[in-house]
Amino acid sequence: QLQLVESGGGLVQPGGSLRLSCSASGFTLDYYALGWFRQAAGKEREGVSCISSSGGNTVYATSVKGRFTISRDNAKNTVYLQMNSLKPEDTAMYYCAAVRTGYRLCMILPSEYDSWGQGTQVTVSS
Repeated sequence: QLQLVESGGGLVQPGGSLRLSCSASGFTLDYYALGWFRQAAGKEREGVSCISSSGGNTVYATSVKGRFTISRDNAKNTVYLQMNSLKPEDTAMYYCAAVRTGYRLCMILPSEYDSWGQGTQVTVSS
């Protein structure tokens, strides 16, 4: 059974940093594109970042470009999201997602992914 588990969320002051982790079990991530998504209260889920199965392609939402970095460690079966210079508008539940694909690119569209974690809350507030 495919399972994704996020961790690393919490409360941080504006300008601070957090690193989210998403560990997979029941399958190996080698052939999966991976994405991070977030959903703020009362808003739709939006794409934050993704990384292709090879790791050679990454995509970022305009709102996080230059502040967030996605990476993957296939040996640890884990994908990370390093978040720097956090802003109050980054407050949301963050989800990781995976899809098995042979494409060399990835997309930050929720409809493209079929396995999801349960989410980890990130709150940016002073």
